[in-house]
Amino acid sequence: MAKQQAKQSAAKKDAAQASAKKKRAAQEDLKSLSGIPRLKEKYRAEVAPQMQEKFGYKNVMEIPRLEKVVLNMGLGSEKDNPKGLENACEELALISGQKAIITKAKKSVANFKLREGMNVGAKVTLRGDRMYHFADKFMNIVLPRVRDFRGVSVKSFDGRGNYALGVKEQLIFPEINYDDVDKVRGMDIIFVTTAKSDEEAKELLSLLGMPFAQG
Repeated sequence: MAKQQAKQSAAKKDAAQASAKKKRAAQEDLKSLSGIPRLKEKYRAEVAPQMQEKFGYKNVMEIPRLEKVVLNMGLGSEKDNPKGLENACEELALISGQKAIITKAKKSVANFKLREGMNVGAKVTLRGDRMYHFADKFMNIVLPRVRDFRGVSVKSFDGRGNYALGVKEQLIFPEINYDDVDKVRGMDIIFVTTAKSDEEAKELLSLLGMPFAQG
């Protein structure tokens, strides 16, 4: 009896080890498939050296970089429509590759029939590889799909090295299927950088591939 239990225990242990090994191998395969984001590689190889040369940074840690990208969708009109809020969150998740969080009203505003704690929007904050993948897709695939696109405004910096722009409809993203959309929704996209000035931030985003309007 003891021998049989020992055999079963050993067999379970071997199966668990084999399963863990298979899982690790799958994770490694996934990692190798995804690889280093193209834009991240471009930043290291081309953008950072050009920024250092232009602005004369003495330390590589001073070179501005993209810190995070925030996608924010205002959904005040959906505050009494749970299904609309759910659809918006699903769309943001599809667009960004990350689960969206619901933002709530911080205070009550009687004129807008708004109560503190009410659902008023959805937000995604991207960092690391996901941020680079999204920025690459946005600059090189999404923006060129906009009808009569002539570049993004150079006037949307905030004075602290961050850049914000508005998108009128989620349909410009290739992940969104027109037939599945219940309502056209816009969003704000904020590129947060470590740059100390708008000039440095603009140079950084330009070198990364942001298509700023001329003039």
